[in-house]
Amino acid sequence: MGRNRIETFIGFCIKKGKLTLGSGAVDTLKNDVYLLIVSSNASENAFKLAVKFKNRLRCPLLICKTDFESVVNRVGCKIAAVRDRGLAKAILESLDNDYELYAGGND
Repeated sequence: MGRNRIETFIGFCIKKGKLTLGSGAVDTLKNDVYLLIVSSNASENAFKLAVKFKNRLRCPLLICKTDFESVVNRVGCKIAAVRDRGLAKAILESLDNDYELYAGGND
């Protein structure tokens, strides 16, 4: 099975060093986060943490309905932050059935 467009853009983020993985690393970010992605199989606490980050960083939150760990190639990863404006925009414009927009930036 081939990669969809969003997974390709996430791959670009990884190559550019513009994807922060894991809740601990995302928690240290203060600004320049343009999109958060959380796995649909994340625990309730991890999901609440992602919503907290979304509100603090004022950026959209996507829910990945596929195997997020294989998308980012990191076992146990449930949350990621995209720190590239152009790639975040491209991801949001390429939404498909595997990703759902939870909420937009400033509520």
